[in-house]
Amino acid sequence: MPGTRKLGRPTDARMAMLRQQVTALLENGRIETTVTRAKEVGPLAEKMITLGKKKTLASYRQALSFITKEDVAKKLFDEIAPKYADRNGGYTRITRIGPRRGDAAEMAVVELV
Repeated sequence: MPGTRKLGRPTDARMAMLRQQVTALLENGRIETTVTRAKEVGPLAEKMITLGKKKTLASYRQALSFITKEDVAKKLFDEIAPKYADRNGGYTRITRIGPRRGDAAEMAVVELV
């Protein structure tokens, strides 16, 4: 993926963090994170929902290889993806919510539309 942000972490740690955040987003419907992380999580979550819309065993296994919890993958295919069946992309929304108190990092909420 050209132009990905490195987020100050080595590749394996960065991918683990992004996988966990995508899993949390699909599990809870919304997460609160920094703006730069949100901009990375959004497209990855959209990709998972697109896989969910395909409803094939291959796409289920592909989603499972990225999502860290099996029950979240099942929820993705059974509940989340059918909700977006008539929608072509744009499943997530990023809303800025101002600076974080501790270090003034710009925060955002990522939610499923």
